[in-house]
Amino acid sequence: LFTRINEYGFLETPYIKVENGKVTNKIEYMAAYQEEEKHIAQANIDLDKNLTIKDDFIFVRYRDDFIQVPKEQVEYIDVSAQQIISVSAALIPFLEHDDANRALMGSNMMRQAVPLLKPEPPIVGTGLEKIVAEDSGMVHKAPFDGKVTKVTSDKIVISRDKSKKKDKINLEDEVEIQLKKFHRTNQDTCINQHPCVSLGMNVKKGQILTDGPGISDGELALGRNLLVAFMPWYGYNYEDAVIISQRIAREDILTSIYIEKHEVLVRVVKNGNEELTSEIPNVPKSSLRNLDKNGIIKVGSYVKPGDVLVGKITPKIVNVDPSPEEKLMRALFGERAGDFTDSSLKASPGMEGVVVDVKLFSRCQEDFGSPAERKQKEKRLKKDFENRNKKIDSFLASELEKYLYGQVADSIIDNRTNEYYIKHGEKITKKLLRDKVKFNRLNLDVDLVKDAKINQLIYNNVIQEVKKAREINNNHYKKERDRLHHGDELPQGVRKMVKVFIAKKRKVEVGDKLSGRHGNKGVISKIVPIEDMPFLEDGTPIDIILNPLGVPSRMNIGQILETHLGWAAKELNMKVETPPFDGAKISDITKEMLNANLPIDGKVTLYDGKTGEPFGEKITIGYIYMMKLYHLVADKMHARSTGPYSLVSQQPLGGKAQHGGQRLGEMEVWALEAYGASRLLQEMLTVKSDDVEGRNKTYEAITKGENPPEPGTPESFNVLINELQSLCLDITMLTEEE
Repeated sequence: LFTRINEYGFLETPYIKVENGKVTNKIEYMAAYQEEEKHIAQANIDLDKNLTIKDDFIFVRYRDDFIQVPKEQVEYIDVSAQQIISVSAALIPFLEHDDANRALMGSNMMRQAVPLLKPEPPIVGTGLEKIVAEDSGMVHKAPFDGKVTKVTSDKIVISRDKSKKKDKINLEDEVEIQLKKFHRTNQDTCINQHPCVSLGMNVKKGQILTDGPGISDGELALGRNLLVAFMPWYGYNYEDAVIISQRIAREDILTSIYIEKHEVLVRVVKNGNEELTSEIPNVPKSSLRNLDKNGIIKVGSYVKPGDVLVGKITPKIVNVDPSPEEKLMRALFGERAGDFTDSSLKASPGMEGVVVDVKLFSRCQEDFGSPAERKQKEKRLKKDFENRNKKIDSFLASELEKYLYGQVADSIIDNRTNEYYIKHGEKITKKLLRDKVKFNRLNLDVDLVKDAKINQLIYNNVIQEVKKAREINNNHYKKERDRLHHGDELPQGVRKMVKVFIAKKRKVEVGDKLSGRHGNKGVISKIVPIEDMPFLEDGTPIDIILNPLGVPSRMNIGQILETHLGWAAKELNMKVETPPFDGAKISDITKEMLNANLPIDGKVTLYDGKTGEPFGEKITIGYIYMMKLYHLVADKMHARSTGPYSLVSQQPLGGKAQHGGQRLGEMEVWALEAYGASRLLQEMLTVKSDDVEGRNKTYEAITKGENPPEPGTPESFNVLINELQSLCLDITMLTEEE
């Protein structure tokens, strides 16, 4: 935090100079190698009214150590208590009460948080949430002062306030901001923006107009505030497991949206071209119900396993010598019948969701309309291009007039003919500017006037802006025109490419990973009906139960302080900002709890939802901020019976992507050996793995209901022998007879 990048590309951080134990108002920036030799004190040391350090001895950072020195030796102090930590660490409240390892986990896991359907800013924050959300690039800001004239779910229109001067090139007096709706990220999560302004509202330049993924009310909102109890519950939260209430799943509190991308290529093949079509042979009509005339699924369609997403047919390899049946088919139905195979993209098992976007990329001009339509589009494109250039030129003329008027001309020349519009050394008048200068052809790469300062101002405030706007306009026009003429750029041999994006809603389920901001992560072990959850005296059921044994050994006490302060803040209906190293003390939390009429130790009697009886001890409860992480059990669930095998070793492949098996490694073999499970071990290392003949015979025996055969030689043994033979060692395997 607070760093800047110097001219050599290094990060520099600011420090306040200290002279003879007194803090001055001089600020110096230093890189890491410079500060190493300095004695630097923390920002929160005690100072008196004259900004003199109170204590005679102060702890300072010096080289790689933390030593105590007399106050006269202190050279600098930090500008802020937070400047030594990163942005993500600065989002953890009560960071100073957490062990470094857990704080590291906490800041890393905030990056893995999934954007929720209904996010909520934390009750206990650090004050940095608003700044992070603003600088994240995931929200739209007002480009100028104005008024909101139209708001829909996917766009906001703002009209400029005419009384304010135009500071930069804004070519329009009205700007239309398109919101991102259900865009896919590389992690398959969902970017979805919605407006947070209303019709008729006046907005200032730079004001946030939308919420984004993980952003709510202009603040970073990665999770939800949940009512927590730290207690064991029927053994279900053993070993960091987490118990949640059915309410969290039912009310979509931790529900998120995932978007899967599926793509299909239409290629040029040897005996013809593949085609997109909605008429596919031998496919039931129910599977084709959502396709348009091109064979591409419509946006908004609900997809179930087996549905066709993109209809595609591939020409068969033509038989030189057709059979009598094929001859009859061709005689009856012509060349087309039976000459194509179905190569459509279908929804795989377990895939269910809504089509949110479809993109068609094509080399073929006919996909961009008829020749007349293409011509019309090109005309419209050119007209838009010229209109925008006129607006740029009018901005150039009005701005240059302000700077050039009254100056002595240097090189005000035409960029095509190099003729002078105004003679060298002549004083510039408004009449000369309006009558003689063609601003759209003015050479902007030379000094326009004699005064070097004015030239610099013109370059910084006008010429740079104009060049940038012209470049953007030219590039946009060329790109769109080339697309109309030549189609999209696609790999060699590909005529068309279709991408289908399918969104699905995922509720929280057993096996999903949850985490707080203090590295207190866990996997959901049970989703308990609301009526079975422990409840308070007033009948309020708990949302989430964490194991108290997860706190002492991990030394992340920040979660307990957050829980207490969160409870007090919730009761007092307020939000709390407590920056790291400079936030609420234990005494502040106690004071707030007393204000909210809560027990000073944060513990209450809870009642068992199953029996209605009170638990034996008082239990710590409060509000904690929990996030759902990207590691979802639905993506990790995998099963294999038979499947693909490695070419060399003939052992099953590994991992879900390869439809592989679970590895039985060296240590697992030792475990089976320790128990003397010889038959199981033999099976695992032969017929269930790389004994090719044995596994085929075993499969056959199982299907026929016979006894499985004796295991044979594993393929890896043959590979070993071949490798030894390649080292010129004469090794062969002899049978008993030999």
